[in-house]
Amino acid sequence: MPEEAKLKFETTNPLYPVTVRSGSTIHDKSNQTVLFWRDYLRFFVHPELYCPDKPQEFRDLISEYSQRTRDLASKLLQGVSKSLGMEKDKIQKAMDLDHGTQIFAANYYPPCPQPELAIGIPPHTDHGLLTFLLQNGVGGLEIQHKGQWFHVNALPNSIFVNAADQLEILSNGKHKSVWHRAVVNNEKTRITLVVPNGPSPDTIVTPAAPLLREAPAAYGPMKYMEYVNVQRVTRLHEKPLLDRLKLH
Repeated sequence: MPEEAKLKFETTNPLYPVTVRSGSTIHDKSNQTVLFWRDYLRFFVHPELYCPDKPQEFRDLISEYSQRTRDLASKLLQGVSKSLGMEKDKIQKAMDLDHGTQIFAANYYPPCPQPELAIGIPPHTDHGLLTFLLQNGVGGLEIQHKGQWFHVNALPNSIFVNAADQLEILSNGKHKSVWHRAVVNNEKTRITLVVPNGPSPDTIVTPAAPLLREAPAAYGPMKYMEYVNVQRVTRLHEKPLLDRLKLH
């Protein structure tokens, strides 16, 4: 993307439908400076397509890719629904996935001369139902398990699927949202394509009613787009929004 085109979408507001950003600095809870080592382009692709209109070939490709990944998300969520003892279309209907929220993000992590002083993306969980990650063969994804970080070695030509916050809420905690982060290295460029798939913007997400016969609701309700907006402005030292919605 030419520099003049980048300037059109350059913003510090994470809620804009199209965002271009380069590395920046933040302060963690101990007030130490943390360097973000990442350039990215992010935009909403569904229920409305906000992809940059130039070049046209890119827009056409994104439109097709988003449709295919939505189809994949729908099939996977049918399986999740059945695994929870519900009708296969229960999640599709409850989350209004025909009007579901989908975002496309392209991340560029160049070699970092001092990777120990930088981070690609700090620890977080994703706000949607399922997130798809495609990478160029250079590792950098780490997931947290029992308080420890583990490097993920993705198979070549594979899509990594991450469970996200709304799936944890909807399943009443049976499917856990995964804490993860992106680390950088000093040798190779890493490129990733990330597609979060979520409910429709106005869907109020709560634990699925059929699951409440087994246990009381573990999470309070919240409209999905409100959740997205609050999560994006939550600082690193603040309590995660998913934890704030827990009822017990």
